[in-house]
Amino acid sequence: MILLTRRATFSAAHYYWNPAWSQEQNEQVFGRCANRNGHGHNYTLEVTVTGRVDAVSGFVVDLKWLKDVIEHEVLDVYDHRHLNLEVPEFATVIPTTENIAIAVWRRLEAPVKAAGGAALSSVRVYETADIFAEFRGE
Repeated sequence: MILLTRRATFSAAHYYWNPAWSQEQNEQVFGRCANRNGHGHNYTLEVTVTGRVDAVSGFVVDLKWLKDVIEHEVLDVYDHRHLNLEVPEFATVIPTTENIAIAVWRRLEAPVKAAGGAALSSVRVYETADIFAEFRGE
C-alpha cells in the first residue's frame, strides 16, 4: 500500500456559536471567534488516499481526477463562502477546524470509494500554519 496526498487551498469565513448557549457563554468559550460577523482564513486542505499502485498506469489514483473531485465536492462549495451561512452541513454544526475535516471526509469518501482501487485515508485541514485537524474516518 502507498499513501498519496493532494493539496488544495480555499478561503472561507466562519464564526463559532452554540445556539443552546447564552451570548455570554458563547463569548466566554469562543472569545473573539463568537463575533457573528465572522472572520476568515486561507485554509489548506490535504486529502490522502491509499491503495496499490496500478501496474499499467503507475498510479494509485489519477491525480487529475482527484483534483477534479476535490474541486467539485469541496472547493466549489466552501471557497469564498461564509461557512455558517452558506454551507449546508454547517447550518447546525459549528465550523471548527475539526468539524470541517469531518465534513470534507464525508463529501469525499463516496466518490473516492466509487472510483475503485483506492480508499480515503485521511483529510487534514490547516486553519493556519500552526493549527490543523486530521480526520481518518469513523
